[in-house]
Amino acid sequence: MKKVTRVWHGRTKASDADAFLDFLERNGITDYKSIAGNLSAKIWRRIEGDICHFWTVTEWDSLESIQSFAGEDFQKAKYYPDAQNFLLELEEEVQHLETFEY
Repeated sequence: MKKVTRVWHGRTKASDADAFLDFLERNGITDYKSIAGNLSAKIWRRIEGDICHFWTVTEWDSLESIQSFAGEDFQKAKYYPDAQNFLLELEEEVQHLETFEY
């Protein structure tokens, strides 16, 4: 079965890394998992000096399921209230990739 992987990227101060991880778990992961068609949700994190990079990597059964989560303009990033308190900028778009599992 072909899947679709949605990848979002954001950056915080390294000093905010643990607080933002908690924020993502409470808001993003909970939201992703509540949508029919979500197959998995992961958070990737890498600290480089005083900056921390985050990626949310979610797998979906279809673009229609992603639209149920993100809305009709599913290429745009979805932000939760108070995310701007952590993020250094609000990146506008996410990536969608065909995913093949063997």
